[in-house]
Amino acid sequence: MCKRFTWLLAVMVLVSIGFLVACGTHYSSNSSTNGLVIDPSQGSQVVQAFGITLSNGHVSQINTSPAVLGQPTAIVLDPAGAYAYVTLTPDSAVPNSVAAASIASYKVNSDGTLSAGGMPVSMNAPAGVVSPVAIAMDKSGKFLFVADQETASGTTSVAGTVSAFSIGSGGSLTEVAGSPFAVPTIAGGSGANVVGVAVTPTTFPSANAVCSKQTPPATEYLYAADASANQVWEFQVNTSSGALGPPAPSTTIVGFAAGSLPSGVAVDPCNRFVYIANYQSNNVSAYTISPTDGSLASAGPATSAENGPGPLAVDPLGNFLYVVDKLSNQVSAYRISSALGTLSALSTATVATGATPSSIAIRSDDTWLFVTNYNSASISQYSITPATGVLSPAATAISTDSLPLGVAVK
Repeated sequence: MCKRFTWLLAVMVLVSIGFLVACGTHYSSNSSTNGLVIDPSQGSQVVQAFGITLSNGHVSQINTSPAVLGQPTAIVLDPAGAYAYVTLTPDSAVPNSVAAASIASYKVNSDGTLSAGGMPVSMNAPAGVVSPVAIAMDKSGKFLFVADQETASGTTSVAGTVSAFSIGSGGSLTEVAGSPFAVPTIAGGSGANVVGVAVTPTTFPSANAVCSKQTPPATEYLYAADASANQVWEFQVNTSSGALGPPAPSTTIVGFAAGSLPSGVAVDPCNRFVYIANYQSNNVSAYTISPTDGSLASAGPATSAENGPGPLAVDPLGNFLYVVDKLSNQVSAYRISSALGTLSALSTATVATGATPSSIAIRSDDTWLFVTNYNSASISQYSITPATGVLSPAATAISTDSLPLGVAVK
């Protein structure tokens, strides 16, 4: 009897140890106390996931790195944080690489691990080669939009476009009829070079934002940054099909002047303002959005930025704008005037990143900001002070696989 009891006790101890080890090494799915950071790596062609303890910002890698069948270029999470989508281009060095530009989907499991959602979905390219460089999703989680950069096909260039996908059950993707959608060419200019897209919100932040108790618009617009024409183009989104067309009552796609070599675009979550980073002129253009037709009006002279501004993001409550300065290895931070949309530098105007920062993401509760550093194999992590918008860097950056490009946070 004693031997049997001893054997049973030993089994219970082993099970208890196993449980404690599991609790110490696995991601907890309690979203109120934990978050998730996901980034694709161009160097090792995998997608990595990291768990965040929200109370102190502690980050630990989750033991899952599903393969990417091509060269990843951008990533986005759906509003529920249930699926991640990664844009891909073909890569001869990758086994079983996609043959054409595609979008891969990954299910975010309850323990934070990622599961590949089958073979990537190829993107239509009736006009030639499509080269996806940026990705955005509407706030309802119904549609996915991709910025297709200008590409070379043989000895000729193929103009950039905007691709659109509808999202079905289980996170499945179907390219919208008519996609990719053409971007106008300015008379005497070269073809469009679409480098960024952003969509106006059809839902507002639930609390703490100036628009939280307001009724969001039913009409949805998409703005595309064109580095060839130095323009931002306005499309209207068909909220039933996801198709893009001219913004009513216009019969053509409408363009608005930007600075030199636009490199990123962002829309504020209260549907008031649009911001364009201008890589060559080292500034940020600000616009107000017309509630009638989505047209843009300049909010004043462009605001100076540091060297090579690129990806940018408005915080989830619409108070601050953060711009990645790619050539000066830092993030610039600005306060947004709620009345005018104009920008003013914060008291701590810049914070350092790693080498060659390439993408930015802010957690939806406005607590943490992340920037991938392409040439230092890391993700810079910052806590956000809600009242001032000031960024405080974590003591150490998050180590990643080589050449991280794109970041999403849950």
